[in-house]
Amino acid sequence: MLQLAGQIKIGVIFTSIFASHMYDDLLAPIKSFLLCETPEKWIEKAKQPEQLQLLLTDHMICELKAAQTAMYLIRKYAVDKDSGEALLAWLAPYEAFIYRKQGSIEDLASKNKLSKQILPKSTSAYGQELIDKMVLLIKEELHHFYQVLEIMHQRGISYESITPSRYAKGMISKVTSYEPYTLVDKLIIGAYIEARSCERFAKLAPHLDDELNSFYVSLLRSEARHYQDYLSLAQQISPEDITPRVEFFGKLEAELISSPDSDFKFHSGLPQ
Repeated sequence: MLQLAGQIKIGVIFTSIFASHMYDDLLAPIKSFLLCETPEKWIEKAKQPEQLQLLLTDHMICELKAAQTAMYLIRKYAVDKDSGEALLAWLAPYEAFIYRKQGSIEDLASKNKLSKQILPKSTSAYGQELIDKMVLLIKEELHHFYQVLEIMHQRGISYESITPSRYAKGMISKVTSYEPYTLVDKLIIGAYIEARSCERFAKLAPHLDDELNSFYVSLLRSEARHYQDYLSLAQQISPEDITPRVEFFGKLEAELISSPDSDFKFHSGLPQ
């Protein structure tokens, strides 16, 4: 029995190493895009068992926030009122669970579906592409939300409300106040959030148990695609080269990640 257990453990290690090499090409552009790596002090704190409840809770909330951001962009810039209402209804059960603690994991099991086809406004030059990319993103983020909730449920971790971190707010506060640059900036910020999430999943996964390791590695491909989708949309919509704004938000994002932060969360900075 001990020999078998040892063989299983070795198999898991080799699988983890193989997965790490397999995703090197996927992570390379993300590492180039981000201007700093996650500090080792953050990893050291994040891998402590007593931080697991907080990290899983924050991760789950971040998945909902990502879906909400995508929904907001579609409703504001791409669709008519009826389609907007369908999007609101799609996210409503998840928002009720997080903000009002209504519903249960059983209630959410079959909620990840749209009630109608989402159609672009006739006046939107980029509406269909924005819809296609963001609807897929919402579907994936809500699926990830449910996966995290399922892991918490299986481990007896109950959901408790937590305060938001400074990370997204710190970047949103620097968004340009006039269109189309407001939308372009928000898309660039979305790219940085998705890229940082991907980088942290990859950094943290080797330090977690086998289930969480496999789960976080499984998220890498979708998170990497999300960041690329945000960037391509930003350049498509912008009348100018977005490089200066990408560099601006890159420096801001790196500062938020590498500077001291008293509030430990999934996207927080250097732990004090």
